[in-house]
This record gives sequence, C-alpha cells and structure tokens, in this order.
Amino acid sequence: MIDEVDFAVGRQLRRRRRLMGLTQQELGAACGISFQQVQKYECANNRMSVAMLWRFACALEVEISYFFANAPRRHAEFRTESPAARAETSPSRAEAA
Repeated sequence: MIDEVDFAVGRQLRRRRRLMGLTQQELGAACGISFQQVQKYECANNRMSVAMLWRFACALEVEISYFFANAPRRHAEFRTESPAARAETSPSRAEAA
C-alpha cells in the first residue's frame, strides 16, 4: 500500500524535475540510478532512502524540505492501515471503561 507521504514526495520530485526541464533519464544519471528507478520514486511504487532524497535535492537544487511541501501534517492523515484493521487493534469502548 502506498503511503500518502511517499506519494506527496514523489509528486514533488516529478514537479521539480519537470520545472527544471530534466528527463527521468537525465535525473537518474545525475543521481547514479536508472530512469526506471526515478519513475518508481515519482509514482511512489518504491520508497526512497534519506540518502537518495539528499541526492535528488542536490541535483534539483532545492532543500530537502521542498519535497514535503504538500505532505500530510498530522499522523492520522497518513495512516496506511484500513479503518477496519484499526478497529480490530484498538480497545473497544467496553474494554476502555
């Protein structure tokens, strides 16, 4: 399941790459990875390491915080488990009383 933060970071990565007029091939070459890997990061199919995020920031001439500009701000906004799964793991009202 794709985490909303990964999706937001990937979207920002794609936005900045396009603003700079770079292809996925060019960005990948600048960061030492294939264009396919850039594509996977942009679509949030793969999570990127902090080191890779740093490489992208350097190659795209932005601060790392740029990638989080549209990311969810509260923990509840980026939970990846379903509501049904959360209900199963949280105590019921009767147990809490």
